[in-house]
Amino acid sequence: MSVLQLSLKEARHLHLAAQGLLKKPRRRARQTDILSTIQQMSLLQIDTINVVARSPYLVLFSRLGSYPQHWLDDSLRSGELMEYWAHEACFLPRSDFALVRHRMLNPDKMGWKYHKEWMLEHAASIEELLAHIAQNGPVRSADFSHPRKGASGWWEWKPHKRHLEGLFTAGKLMVVERRNFHRVYDLTHRAMPHWDDGRDALSRQEAESIMLRNSARSLGVFRPQWLADYYRLRQPALPALLKGWQDEGLVVPVMVEELGEMWLHRDLQAVLESASGGKLTASHSAVLSPFDPVVWDRKRAEQLFNFIYRLECYTPAPKRQYGYFVLPLLHQGKLVGRMDSKLHRKGGVLEIFSLWLEEGVKVTAGLESGLQRAINDFARWQGAEEVVLRQLPATLFANQRQGWGVDAA
Repeated sequence: MSVLQLSLKEARHLHLAAQGLLKKPRRRARQTDILSTIQQMSLLQIDTINVVARSPYLVLFSRLGSYPQHWLDDSLRSGELMEYWAHEACFLPRSDFALVRHRMLNPDKMGWKYHKEWMLEHAASIEELLAHIAQNGPVRSADFSHPRKGASGWWEWKPHKRHLEGLFTAGKLMVVERRNFHRVYDLTHRAMPHWDDGRDALSRQEAESIMLRNSARSLGVFRPQWLADYYRLRQPALPALLKGWQDEGLVVPVMVEELGEMWLHRDLQAVLESASGGKLTASHSAVLSPFDPVVWDRKRAEQLFNFIYRLECYTPAPKRQYGYFVLPLLHQGKLVGRMDSKLHRKGGVLEIFSLWLEEGVKVTAGLESGLQRAINDFARWQGAEEVVLRQLPATLFANQRQGWGVDAA
């Protein structure tokens, strides 16, 4: 049987289709799209930087178009979603609780996320905290006073904040909602009253097997080495894994231009076969988050999209190549550029300090209109009334070098 041959462009399109980023949204977003979009990606990484809309809200916007940001908060509060350590801290469907429960039950293996010595040293006050939550209901770390002021780093945390984080990692507490993006914790057995570890828990091997399958589906087309990073797993025995999947019909081998042998998930094989003329076309332009699944694995983004990205928010300003929180720019199947920007919420202005195009990207009418529409939609969704431009490539937005007013459509 001959192996399917794919161009690099086709491989990129299949990956973007798997991620929900190939086509423009065909309709207005609905509340139910929050869960289904996270299910499509498997995970939604959480980050708190808010120079523009916080990352999890932006990742959803890139796929859904305009939607009320509280929909994500509502989905967490209603119990459709949960939080836990997956790729990093992530929202994931609460129906996937079983996939991460083994991590909760073995917190000593969670590295810096769990400090056993602290939990033992403060066992009495931690038991008091659990009793307080049992009696009085959900809490935030801000609900507790802290006698020590002026400390720094890890020790700047209130003891109760550290207690709560440890109990969260150990699965004793769950995040049941966020208020102003601050976690609200409740007892896990109260949030999950029907769960029974003896009956419902999966072994690590069983859970990781499902995680790897989710990774393959959410990647769509992949090099085997890309699989483990999605859920931050140790590298599995790939030849045996892929042979089993191939025998099952879950994946087929493909040869991709420039990248060589890769694997195509059957869901995306079906998408490819149903496409007009057997060709997928990309129509979407969008501003992406640095924590979007398409770019969170920097090595994968470089190999698949020839897009080299490094997050520089923790780099001293004089040493940054691009900027504090630089957003990748997607246009019709390619990562064509990046921009450093800030939303001035009080003034209603999206300020773009710098915008760069990738090497070899030519300014065309299609590129310009696609990027302008993506930036305009991004600004309007966040309530901005004006886009202000600073540094740009010489020929980009030649007639609007200073920026433009955001249309209210």
